[in-house]
Amino acid sequence: MRILITNDDGVYSPGLLALAEVARKFGEVRVFAPDVEMSSAAQSITASRPLSCKATLLPGVTAFRVNGTPSDCVMLGTSLWEKVDVVLSGINIGSNLGNAMWHSGTLAGARQAAMLGLRGIAFSAPSTEHAQPDFRLLKPWASTVLEALLKARELTLVNVNFPDKLPHGIQWTRQSVRHYDGKVVPAKDPMGRRHYWFTVIPVESTDEGTDRWAVEEGYVSMTPLSLDLTEHKQLEKVRKLETWEALSFH
Repeated sequence: MRILITNDDGVYSPGLLALAEVARKFGEVRVFAPDVEMSSAAQSITASRPLSCKATLLPGVTAFRVNGTPSDCVMLGTSLWEKVDVVLSGINIGSNLGNAMWHSGTLAGARQAAMLGLRGIAFSAPSTEHAQPDFRLLKPWASTVLEALLKARELTLVNVNFPDKLPHGIQWTRQSVRHYDGKVVPAKDPMGRRHYWFTVIPVESTDEGTDRWAVEEGYVSMTPLSLDLTEHKQLEKVRKLETWEALSFH
């Protein structure tokens, strides 16, 4: 099995190395990752300039750094290394839960694989201002998750999140969409000029069975995702209308 690994924290992230060390037990591994941090890059690709791909020394794994986004890395990696079976993205330093999936460069790397007809699995772990995830403790759980998901070939895109403590189990979950945790905060620079920070605010409550709920309860969350953004119920509803005039836009 050929396993391509990317991330959005950059090629030298300890989370990426931890994931590569786990993945080597399941197949041949190569890393194609951004040369600098590309957090919140989402699904962006670089179309305005050429990309470079340079060999990079990482312990025990063939690795390349790319001056682009996670999606760029997957596109380039699967072109330069043929017959890739699965793309792993992470382990991200910071959770990617709920509506954060829309911004996540980590998930974008896995989603780019699914868009190419491959399988993609994204891994994330929470961090705080003062502490990064303990990847040594998470590696056995990452191995357990991979052992299960690599066998489940029908699952083409899965978002995996670890809790902020040693997990006590694994839960299949749905995406939490009840709250949006983004906020724009105005401020001023030392010269008195106004600028704006986009930041994250805590979500006060979560619904049982969601990804946020699972990690708050100490579980590893595994959320199967789809590339199809169509709202199928609404589509069927409007298709049944006799005329467009029957639609209400109020």
